[in-house]
Amino acid sequence: MQAAASAATIAPAVAAPALLVRLGVGPVALGLYIAALYITAMLSSQLGVALVKRWGPIRTSQVALVLSAAGVALLGVPHLAAALAGALLLGAGYGPVTPASSEILARTTPPERYAMVFSVKQTGVPVGGVVAGLVVPGLTESAGPAWALLAIAALCLVGAASGEWLRAALDRGRDAVAPLPSLARVLAPVKFVAGHPVLATLAACSLVFSAVQVCVTSYTVTFLTHDLRWSLVAAGSALAVAQVAGVVGRIVWGVVADRSGDARRVLLALAVAMALCGIGAAALAPSSAPAAVIALLAVYGATAIGWNGVFLGTIARVVPIADAAQATSGSLFFTYFGVVIGPPLFGLIASWRGGLGLAFALLALPLAWSIGLLWRWRSAAPQVAAP
Repeated sequence: MQAAASAATIAPAVAAPALLVRLGVGPVALGLYIAALYITAMLSSQLGVALVKRWGPIRTSQVALVLSAAGVALLGVPHLAAALAGALLLGAGYGPVTPASSEILARTTPPERYAMVFSVKQTGVPVGGVVAGLVVPGLTESAGPAWALLAIAALCLVGAASGEWLRAALDRGRDAVAPLPSLARVLAPVKFVAGHPVLATLAACSLVFSAVQVCVTSYTVTFLTHDLRWSLVAAGSALAVAQVAGVVGRIVWGVVADRSGDARRVLLALAVAMALCGIGAAALAPSSAPAAVIALLAVYGATAIGWNGVFLGTIARVVPIADAAQATSGSLFFTYFGVVIGPPLFGLIASWRGGLGLAFALLALPLAWSIGLLWRWRSAAPQVAAP
């Protein structure tokens, strides 16, 4: 289910070279698409807490995937209004998926394995990117971007159906008369995170990390085709390599964080590596050896895409199990805010300079701020919350 939701959000970015031509807009529109998607996801992730209580985590995820299917299908319609509606539906579908899954995993996972298990679950995000990177370019060239996005919409519906056999077991704790979301309940998770020192630090760092991640996943294909003059299929395959590296990275960093008991150092090392990869991307040129480009993208993917499981596992570790969905939703508000502001600024810099390499290098500046936050977080690793 996580992979299908991820594929739906990444697929339009992979098909962006063809979609932008059909819509008659420039690269800045890609950043605006991402902003519209994640503004909606910011809100829907907060609503997700109430929906999980009322519907259960599986039913909430199923509804979310149906919305994602409708959204990605609309993005294949060559009209700006349809593209905007599709982005908003995608955001509405993407927001509740992670709080719902966090509620499930917090109930079913031993606390000492949170980072590893949450990391394994989060591999669904780069797996979705792999699917988008491998499937969308070929279908776009052979049948057009609309059919490519319809294939991803079908994957979302399959993902929704796949949860049905687990629904009776995992949704049995739902409260069918739980109150529907109100403004106060929507803001409660954000206030909860802002008042918790460790969660506030994690949320601030996730704002930066998520901006870097979505710039890597959304602009890599355009960077390779526009700046390095690669073919669309070759660029899609390169993105798939970065996503596979993200799958491996999420598992490895989760295991390292669990065994070391020090998530702060793991996140600090990942932030440094992301900054160096962005600077390295600026040095690439059309004459760069493909193997070197792929190697850099693999490291970039392992770090910029691989941090989420450690982040989510640490959130679940520092709060009581009953607060896992609320802490995750509140933190994701800041995470998605980074996604909202990062890509449009990235796109503006790329348009101003006529290339994306400098924009990747400048991501080192906000990463330096997050490195400072993590460097000051010198307290002992958070203790496992009591059940």
